[in-house]
This record gives sequence, C-alpha cells and structure tokens, in this order.
Amino acid sequence: MPINKFFLLVGMTAMMMLLTGCLYPQDRLTQNQVPYQDQLEAVQSAVNQYREASGGLLPIRDRDMDTPIYQKYPIDFNKLSPKYMQEPPGTAYEAGGVYLYVLVDVEENPTVKLIDLRISEQIRDLNMRISVYKSSNGGYAPVKEVINDKAFRVDWDKLGYSEEPHAESPYSGKNLPFILDENGEIKVDYSMDLYDFLQKHENDIKEGEDIREILVDNSVFVPAFSLPYTLDENKEPVIANSDNK
Repeated sequence: MPINKFFLLVGMTAMMMLLTGCLYPQDRLTQNQVPYQDQLEAVQSAVNQYREASGGLLPIRDRDMDTPIYQKYPIDFNKLSPKYMQEPPGTAYEAGGVYLYVLVDVEENPTVKLIDLRISEQIRDLNMRISVYKSSNGGYAPVKEVINDKAFRVDWDKLGYSEEPHAESPYSGKNLPFILDENGEIKVDYSMDLYDFLQKHENDIKEGEDIREILVDNSVFVPAFSLPYTLDENKEPVIANSDNK
C-alpha cells in the first residue's frame, strides 16, 4: 500500500474512533459528569491539609476583585498534587470533567463546591450572539421585557431562535431561563430553584438579604452566572434591584 494511502487510512480510522467515542469510552464520559460525594470529600480533605500546612493559605487561583463571588475562588489542583492528592478527580475540568471545583466561605470555613461548566459554555455562545446583535443595533441588547433595573428578559426572536434556550438546573434538572443583566450579558434565572429550596429547607433569611446562600448551604453546587436575589413582601424570591441590592 502506498505511504500516502496508509496515512490517509490511519487518519480516517482515528477520526472514526473519536466520533464513536472509542478513544474516550462512554462510561468514562458519564463518570466525568456525576459529582460523586467521595470526590468532593477527597478534595475537601486535601484543601484542609494544604491550609493547615501553609498557615492558613488556600490552594486557589488568582482572580480579579470584581469576579462574581461564586466564581472567585477556583481551586488550583497544581497546588494540591501530588502532595495532598495524587491527581484531580475525574469530574474536575482539569481532568476532562464538566465541573469547576471552587471554594465558598473562604474567611470562616473554606468549603468545596462545584460549578457546572456546561452552563458556562452555553452562556459564552449566547453572549457572542448578543455581542453581534449589539454591534448591528447601535449597542442595544435584545430586550423583550424589563424585570427591574438590574434584569431583563431576552427577545430570542431577535437573535434568530425559534425556541427559547434554557440552562439545565444542577439542583433540580429543571429548565431555567436565561436573562440579561444591566450590561446586556447573559445570566441564569434561578428563581424556580430558590422557590423550591425556600419551601423545603428551614431558613432565617430576612427581606433584603441575598437568598442564594440557601442553594449553597443545601447542595454541592453554587448558583454561578446569576444575579443576587432577595425576598419580596410575599416572601418569594425576586432579583435584587437598586433599592434592595
């Protein structure tokens, strides 16, 4: 067989293997999408050991001060491996998984939580479409309805969508709406999950406080890519505006 045909055959075979998942078995793909509790506990143990050995420092990557709170403290597995754990868990982005491991409550009780990066990918794609739309429409975002002075509903028709896209909730599996913030950027509306959690879990949240903490306290996930929420006069979740932010 001529050499050029040989390499062509090898290339086609490799491509077919990639397309059928032979190079990355389906069971491995599935495992990388399930947030196993033992993996979280292993990372938490490694973080605790690192913190104790370093005199209180945390194994995190640097972020700008204006980074949203739930995305502000991503774990740096290079600081944990190999001394405190052999390698990142399979569900971690660094190991080919779909979750970003982050810390919350860093001042009092640094706790390991997760961000579902599949939502991040959706938001990036949507923001690119919005950017193109704004550049062709005098800088205006595709707003359909005003929620308050901090949040707006998206006019998906203007972006060329026949159906409204949704984010799959890491808490409930429900389809969550995307909304726009005051800068015309996409956020996830967690109102449905917040309502459910408020019904199911005891809390002492008061009017005016950011109620997203109830999701953090009662789940392994953080409500990333979201706006602050508070309670209205009927004790139901609403996006905080300039008056109660």
